[in-house]
Amino acid sequence: MPAELIKIGELAKLAKVLPSTIHYYTKEGLLKFADETQGGYRLYDRVQALGRIRTIQSLQLRNRLTISEIKKRIKK
Repeated sequence: MPAELIKIGELAKLAKVLPSTIHYYTKEGLLKFADETQGGYRLYDRVQALGRIRTIQSLQLRNRLTISEIKKRIKK
């Protein structure tokens, strides 16, 4: 079954974060987009991106890790 690709605005709504948060996670290498439209819109795999955002939020809130620490942990 092919991945469901969604735009940043829809991902932000589903994850209950601001679109700027998605941009930031992407810029920091914590979140990767799956494709890009001809118009330059980034498309994210719905399931994968939501899972990654939940992981990041959990590490921030429960473990009190910084973005830098999360990057190190995720890249292991």
